[in-house]
Parts: sequence; structure tokens; C-alpha cells
Amino acid sequence: MFDKILIANRGEIACRVIKTARRMGIKTVAVYSEADANARHVRLADEAVLIGPAAARESYLVVDKIIAAAKATGAQAIHPGYGFLSENEDFCHACEREGIVFIGPPVAAIRAMGSKSEAKKLMEAAGVPLTPGYHGDNQEPAYLHRQADAIGYPVLIKAAAGGGGKGMRLVAKSEDFIDLLASCKREAISSFGDDHVLVEKYITRPRHIEIQVFGDSHGNVVYLFERDCSVQRRHQKVLEEAPAPGMTPERRAAMGKAAVEAAKAVGYVGAGTVEFIANQDGSFYFMEMNTRLQVEHPVTEMITGLDLVEWQLRVASGEKLPLAQEQLQIRGHALEARIYAEDPAKGFLPSTGRLVHLAPPAEGLHVRVDTGVEEGDEISPHYDPMIAKLIVWDINRDRALARMLQALADYRVVGVANNIEFLSRLTACPAFATADLDTGLIERERAYLFPEGETVPEDVWRVAALAELVREAQRAAEAAKADRDPLSPWHARDGWRLNATARRELVFRFGELQQAVGVVYLPGRYRLCVGARAVEARGELNPRGLARVELDGLRMDATVIVAAEKRHVFLQGRAWPLTRVDPLLHTGEGAGAEGGLLAPMPGKVIALVAAEGAKVEKGAPLLILEAMKMEHTITAPAAGTVKAFRFAVGDQVGDGAELVEFEAAAA
Repeated sequence: MFDKILIANRGEIACRVIKTARRMGIKTVAVYSEADANARHVRLADEAVLIGPAAARESYLVVDKIIAAAKATGAQAIHPGYGFLSENEDFCHACEREGIVFIGPPVAAIRAMGSKSEAKKLMEAAGVPLTPGYHGDNQEPAYLHRQADAIGYPVLIKAAAGGGGKGMRLVAKSEDFIDLLASCKREAISSFGDDHVLVEKYITRPRHIEIQVFGDSHGNVVYLFERDCSVQRRHQKVLEEAPAPGMTPERRAAMGKAAVEAAKAVGYVGAGTVEFIANQDGSFYFMEMNTRLQVEHPVTEMITGLDLVEWQLRVASGEKLPLAQEQLQIRGHALEARIYAEDPAKGFLPSTGRLVHLAPPAEGLHVRVDTGVEEGDEISPHYDPMIAKLIVWDINRDRALARMLQALADYRVVGVANNIEFLSRLTACPAFATADLDTGLIERERAYLFPEGETVPEDVWRVAALAELVREAQRAAEAAKADRDPLSPWHARDGWRLNATARRELVFRFGELQQAVGVVYLPGRYRLCVGARAVEARGELNPRGLARVELDGLRMDATVIVAAEKRHVFLQGRAWPLTRVDPLLHTGEGAGAEGGLLAPMPGKVIALVAAEGAKVEKGAPLLILEAMKMEHTITAPAAGTVKAFRFAVGDQVGDGAELVEFEAAAA
């Protein structure tokens, strides 16, 4: 077994590998960019090596820097994690050349499965069923267009070297093909350095089911059952589970056998995932093989009781697989939710900023949190905006769903937009709860998942006001302690008036909804008025924002976190980001942003779609911004004229920068 390994990655997967290595007594070396100097994986590792600037192409993707760091620290092996160089055959070959063990498959397996086109040819020869499509080498746009027309729409354009949902475009009709092909190729070259694509028939209502395989250098290959990863947005997984709902033993055995044959066909060693598109009738087609550990591997660990990173380390050091196929068993059901810094209401636009408050649910037998960040850390624009993976387990799917809902209700994130509320609705969605699954679930359930005109419960306004009043009283008490006359009545915040009752209003806003809370000071409590109803309230508040609230004798727990003018109220499993409104100030919030022509986040301009002076219709694409490895199209907010672009292709822009001068047409 190794004494020391280097982890050629960052974030939660680097922290995940460190955890297992430490348990096994193996020292770890982290690598980090300038942007990650204070990152959690750097803090956890035994040693850490700076490898370059923030941009991944100048740090985490530079093979020579990773190899040099391993040699300088005496690391005997390198764990690539996932993403970055994990499926890069040149990196694997460089490790081999320098006498460093690559904790993954051999170069030949990565090469064989690294191209989706070549992998499909190999699988076709092995008799594994394939989705109808074009997987050839001719990349002329006109030729690919003709192939798509022959296949029949809808089709899916996929980067041959792609993964993680990047480099994919769904084309609904022929006239959209060329533009979407160009967009797909741009994203593919940016993310993978290769713009080769394939075109496949898009299966209506498909399920995405993948099989976890493991091989050793002694010729043994097993499958560790399946994961259902059907719930996706922009072809990226959101909720994963194991085992797949409705999977029969016969179908599991057939898919497992196909996956093992695929692995054996390339002499596979280590952890890998064979991904299939499955029809509702049970038929399935090979999609691709990921020659690495997957983001969603924890659900497999939870139902098997195994540590897949430990298996990786043991196999890479030359050991045989710890268990044979007949020794592997499924126990219970597991779900994984990806907690992202993103805004689902704005098309899942990534969010950046400091994690002002971060309180995950308590971990234990039923709940696990894999994360690469802690409170106070930054979600930067340079990398994937994942905050954590929340994994739950119980004896069956219904109980696992209940566990997930409770764990999401207990998760507290302040400082960046996040998808926790969305994940709660998704978990509770009748279609998901009843396992009516396919990759289009989010789109077909939009009415449930993206409710309009949501009202705020009255108790939320009351809790926000009560927390404000308690916090004022606490600050006054602290100030009194520091004063030469701590008993001075001027320190009191009890609303005392001579022959009168103190009254005031606190005003809060949620989106476009504004609410005044009337406050009447009473001895040891307050009367809070929302609309026509008044309740008597009292409460306690600790420094972490945890509140014990009593409203008309009803006691409840809440959390209220202050972040600038925001008051984040967590109550009864929901989060309500309210804004404290000072009636004497005009915030101007949202000014100039309605047109959607400001940069929604830091990024790089990669294309100017419209021409200066052009007259365009509402929704017409004007400019394409690349941020966090994804393309974001800025569109016309109304019919009008493109007066000028403020930036050129290749320019870096800051959050909120004006991108386009636009003049709306007269009504």
C-alpha cells in the first residue's frame, strides 16, 4: 500500500479522498491554484503545493505541474478525482513514464473510452446495444446536419470527449441545428480541448441508468449495481438514487452483464461507470463509459456498505478486488442531492460570493455530507459552484425520501443563491415521489417546481420582526456593559413612554411583496401586527441566529441570519430571504437590470451574436458569456435596437457590468 498520494483535484472530491486516505494511514498532498490558497482541501491535506493562477488551464489542467508536485513531495501515486485530468490519457501516460502510479484505469482503457465515438464502435463490436446515431469522423457542419436530418428530430449533439453535462445540445428542429452545433463545439473546445461531436437520436422520456463497475489487475471485474440519474437540468444530474426504482432482478443482471463485458473489452482496472439510456419499456442502450469515480458514487457506497475510494487505492497498489460478485448485496435505498450555488428561478444561473452562514444537517447513520467548503469560504467564478453533496439512506425509498426532505429542511446557506428550496420541491414532487422518472421530469413538472406568486406566511414576517427587536435589545445590553453607567435608562430598549405606549413599524420585502409589521412594546414582550391580526410575541436569539420564538403561546424554533440588508428567515423547513427596508432610504434595487443586459456574473465574452445597429425582436440572442464552464446567452428584453456593445470577444467582465447598450422600440 502507498505511504503518500497526491490528489490532482480540488473541492469536495479532494476532501473525500483525503478522508479515506487518512483512515488508511496514507499521507496526502493537495495541489491548489492561487484562487484556492485557503480552500478546505488545502487545509485538510498533510502537504499542499501551489501550481499556478486561478484559471484551470494554467493550474489544475497542466500535466507537468502536477507531475512536478508529486515528484517534489515524494508521492507514490496520484488520485485524479473526477473532472480536470481524470480521463486524460496524456496525464495517465505521464504518470506511467515518471514511475508514479495513476489511481485509475490504464492508458489503453482511457483512450478506448475517452472518445464517445470510438467507444460506441467498440461497444457495437462487443454486441452492446447502441442508440441510433452518427458516431463517425466527418465533422463538416453540413454533413452532420444531413446526418441529423436522416436520423430524425429531436437529436442530441454531444461532445465526443464530453462529460458532466457539458458539450451537449438538444435540437428540436432542422433549422436550429447549425447554430446549436456551433455552440456545442465552442463549449466542447473550452471544456475538453476537443470539438469533435457525435449526433444521436433523442429518446423520448428516457431514463438515465448507470452501472458501477470495478476491475483489478488480476482480470477480475464486478458490478456494484445501478444508480438512477434521470433527474437532470441542462443534462447535468441533480438528484441521484440507488438502486433504480422499478428495477427487476432480471434487468439488473442484464445491464450488469453488459457493463462488465464493456469493462472487460478494454481491460479495465479501477472504478468506472457504464452509462445507459433506458426506455420506459425496459430496453436500454449504451451511452458512454466514464473511466473514473463518479460524483454520485456515495449512493452506491450507502447501499453496499463499501468505501469505493479504498477499493481504488487497494486495486491501484496491486491488490485483488476485496469481494466477488456473489458477495455483493444491496441494502436499503440511498439518495444524493447536489447543493449548488445557483438560482433555479433564473435558469439555474450560478452564484458567487462568500458563505456568510453555512450549517449543514447533522451527519450520522442516515445522513452524510460531502463538501469542499466551510463557513466563510468563497464560491468563486473559476470553478464548479457545488457547495456540497447531501446523501441520505434508509431501509426503503419512501423512508429515504422523508430523510432527504428533513435533511434539506435542516440545511442553512446564506451568502449565495442556492438550490435547496428547489431540491425540497423536487423531492416532494408527486412525479418523483412515485418514481415516474425520465430526464425531462424537471421541464414537465415546471408548474410544481417553479410556483408563481408565492405568498409569505404571516409568521415569517413576525419572526423576522421579533428577531430584529431581540437583536436591538441585545446590542443595547452589550453597550450598557461597556458604559461607565450601565444602569442608565438611556440604554433601555423596552419602549418606555410617559403615560403612553411605544409603537413603531418594521418593514420587510420579499421579491415585489412588501409588508409592514406593527410593533407595540409591552412588559417583557411585544405585540406584533401583520394585517388585521395582532399576536403577543417574545423570544431568545443566540449568536448563530438560532431563535426560540413564542407567538400567542405557540413555541417554535427558527433561524434568522443577517447579511447586510437581508434577513434570512429559516422556519418550518423553508427559507425566506427578506430585505429589511429603511423607509428613509431609496435602495434603487434592480435599477437598470430589467433588460437583462448586465452581466449576471463574472465571465468572458465569447461571441457577439447580433450586430451593432441591428433591429431585433424580443428574446433574440445578443451576446454569449462564458462563466463557470457554461455558456449564458444574453437576450433582448424587448423588440428594439442594439446601439452598442461595451465589450469585445475575449474580454473579461465583472458581475453587473453593462454588456449592451439597448434601445427598446416605442410601444
